[in-house]
Amino acid sequence: MHLRFSRGVVTIAVIVVVLAVAISFGLYQLLKRAKPLAVTEPGCVALTKDQVALSLDVEQAQIAATIAAVAARRKLPERAVVIAYATALQESKLFNVNYGDRDSVGVFQQRESQGWGTKKQIMDPVYSANKFFAALAKVKGYRKMPIADAAQAVQRSAAGYAYAQHEHDARILAAAFTGRLPRAVHCVYPSDPGVTQAARKARTREARRQLTRALGSAAVTSEKRGWLIAAWSVAHAQEYGLSQVAYSGATWVNDVETTGWKEGGKAGARQVELA
Repeated sequence: MHLRFSRGVVTIAVIVVVLAVAISFGLYQLLKRAKPLAVTEPGCVALTKDQVALSLDVEQAQIAATIAAVAARRKLPERAVVIAYATALQESKLFNVNYGDRDSVGVFQQRESQGWGTKKQIMDPVYSANKFFAALAKVKGYRKMPIADAAQAVQRSAAGYAYAQHEHDARILAAAFTGRLPRAVHCVYPSDPGVTQAARKARTREARRQLTRALGSAAVTSEKRGWLIAAWSVAHAQEYGLSQVAYSGATWVNDVETTGWKEGGKAGARQVELA
């Protein structure tokens, strides 16, 4: 059976198709030009060499950066950082919690009653990381033993096997925050346009002071150290009101439209510039 359509029906159909195409194209152009919604929730990512993103809360990124800085100050290998991250992910999910089993507190859930220090000291991530690494350094052969075994040798947990499940993420974090993998840490947070230039300079000075406390010095003595400092600075950008971090020909900007580090800028390889 053959169907026949009048010229009017065909004309209407053509008009409908043309309108649909026009509306679709117009909507595409509108969405293409539309600006993204303003950032309401801060957050960070650590990227792998294949650009796979591991999402982090800002506090987690800050603590990860602090642990890496303390390890660098103590001249420890990356494996020590991986062990510390696997431990912290299991014990506190990389948060500086003020509660835990019995009197356990802090990133590593260290106990005052076990000689780790006072509660106030343990709640300081720089202090607790130093204590963790000091204990790890006493574990004979920790550089060659399985990550979970090394962590358990320090923590003496009732469930030492649990550290192994965090090894994959710990390795991603270690590559990013030690500076071995450049441009691997990116954060965004709601900007504060009302900050004065004087206040911004004061915050920048405080950022460098706190970095020095963890790392020992803000001097860039190698490219890897430079990227460690850059990662630390990006992770702490919200806390110190930093809107830009630049190093070695690349720049991070606190901008929802900018994903990751971008090529360009005048920053060299001798200093990490903050603004």
